[in-house]
Amino acid sequence: MKLSYNGTPIVLSEVTTLAALLNAQAAKPPYAVALNGEFIPRSQLADKTLQDGDSIEVLSPIQGG
Repeated sequence: MKLSYNGTPIVLSEVTTLAALLNAQAAKPPYAVALNGEFIPRSQLADKTLQDGDSIEVLSPIQGG
């Protein structure tokens, strides 16, 4: 299965959930997640099964002034 993770192509050997992918990629909270351009609430990450061609964006808050 081919995906895009923060703009980088990745290949997975098996179908997985969004939560499992974030864990495998060592995403560090806090973060927001968009799947194919749609925000996914944290409570739904384990319920979202990834499909070939999906695009995942993980955004972390930054501080500035």
